[in-house]
Amino acid sequence: MIELYGWSDALQASFEPHVAQGLQPARVTAHHRGLWRVVTAAGECNARLSGRFALDAAQGEHPVVGDWLAVSAPDNANEVIIHALVPRWSVFSRRAVSGGGVQVIAANVDVLLLVAALNGDLNLRRLERYLVAARESGASPVIVLTKADLCADPDVERQNVEAIAGGAPVVTLSALTGHGLEALSPWLKPGLTAALLGSSGAGKSTLLNALAGQTLMDTGAIRESDDRGRHTTTHRELFRLPDGALLVDTPGMREFGVLAEDAALEASFADVAELFPNCRFGDCAHTTEPGCAVLAALADGSLSDERWQAYLKLQRELAFDARKGDPAAEAAHRSHWRQVNKSQRARNKVRRRNEEG
Repeated sequence: MIELYGWSDALQASFEPHVAQGLQPARVTAHHRGLWRVVTAAGECNARLSGRFALDAAQGEHPVVGDWLAVSAPDNANEVIIHALVPRWSVFSRRAVSGGGVQVIAANVDVLLLVAALNGDLNLRRLERYLVAARESGASPVIVLTKADLCADPDVERQNVEAIAGGAPVVTLSALTGHGLEALSPWLKPGLTAALLGSSGAGKSTLLNALAGQTLMDTGAIRESDDRGRHTTTHRELFRLPDGALLVDTPGMREFGVLAEDAALEASFADVAELFPNCRFGDCAHTTEPGCAVLAALADGSLSDERWQAYLKLQRELAFDARKGDPAAEAAHRSHWRQVNKSQRARNKVRRRNEEG
């Protein structure tokens, strides 16, 4: 049965050390707080952590939907015991809502379907954040614009999204009418795992139900007060669609703290990053320097101020996360900005002297 949920020869090879210990593979299909639902070769069942796993697992290493596990099945028990994680090949995570640490949303996902609604809740800055995190995860991002039937001009909105997508595919559809659903077929294939991610009310569960041809998750009607869908999904769950594709539904995320390396940021903001080599100075701060390609792009409108400010904000967030717990990096950061501010004050002093003279 696990073959239907993505088990492969490559996974079998990586699982060999666990075979020697008498363990068997299982995949997490649902997670409700401290309860896991898994699928094994024998079928679906509940699972719980072994005492040693619960004690030794570091932050972010507890099982999540999509994880492959090494489990044991005690005699006369209706649940299995989780002993280890099989190494993940992709991990989609965010900064924990509490402000510290990492929250893993889903693992071993091939495609991340970043869902946004076209009925007044479309937010380009939010999509930029999701794209950075998606590229950091190791999975391929696809932007899915839902509720096209409620949008006056979906083509215009799609063009706006494509401008910030960094090359990620953009699909426009209506799960309610079924229009455009077939455009997702390249990413929904047997053996591949996709995940629906987005804010509350974006239409993820409605899309899941439309693709499944039946009601798998409850959905909520649009609120007239703010034109948004109601939050309905309360847990993460992996479903197998009729055509064999695997799809994870997740609760909406109202807050999304990005955890990523610079490479993911540069890939998502390729239009911004490609300007930097064209600056006259290699250490250009993109503030007042002559010959700055960024300032020139802002001046002629080829780069919007909103896009530039979004890049700077994410850059600051990622730099802050990288410095936390590293006193040397924090000291270097303070020293750098002291020098920048000192240079700025010197330039302002010279400018005022020239204006007065």
